[in-house]
Amino acid sequence: MFAEQRVVQFTCQGSSLIGILDLPERPLSRGVLVVTSGPQYRIGHHRHFTLLARVLAGRGIPVLRFDHRGMGDSEGEARSLDAVGEDMHAAARAFFAQVPEMRELVLWGLGDAAMAALRYAQADQRVSGVVLLNPRLAPRAGEAEAEAEAGPGALAQRVLAGLVGFDGAALVILGGADPAAQQLPALVARHELRCKCVTIAGAGRTFASRAWRDEVAEISANWIASW
Repeated sequence: MFAEQRVVQFTCQGSSLIGILDLPERPLSRGVLVVTSGPQYRIGHHRHFTLLARVLAGRGIPVLRFDHRGMGDSEGEARSLDAVGEDMHAAARAFFAQVPEMRELVLWGLGDAAMAALRYAQADQRVSGVVLLNPRLAPRAGEAEAEAEAGPGALAQRVLAGLVGFDGAALVILGGADPAAQQLPALVARHELRCKCVTIAGAGRTFASRAWRDEVAEISANWIASW
């Protein structure tokens, strides 16, 4: 399906934010808002969001990806992903204004952005689903001591608590090369959650190969259209 690509400018707390909208000629009523993480190059495996948007838009799913305040082409002070709720709200408002056919949102996030998406999803009734790509389940360097004090698997438990608190549908896509990722399916299996877990064998944290990115896009598109 043909999809138009357009630049979208909107404001958040007085700052100008920039997004890219991939708009199919016959958009479905369920769109995808991509939540990005910190500053990054936009070539190589960091083109993942662009390639994902093209696949989804080709299936009729409108997609908006944007830079939150302090990142990329957007204005404002840099902030942590714990403080981008207002940015997501502004992006969602602009998304619905651009696509009047849209009735609900799926949030899609990688790593730390997956947790930011999950937190926001609990506060916005228009969000009917989340796609969490390798949500961070192990501490970064320098965080190991604090995480050990919190007990093993504390980050996985945090993701699980977010899923328990969200009433919508959830898809978790994990890279099989990340040992920490294998904690989550076992935890989800113990609870009656509306959550599907998929592991891509051999894939790392950022799904850096074209084959892995294509598989992520196909899994995401098929799941979004399945309910």
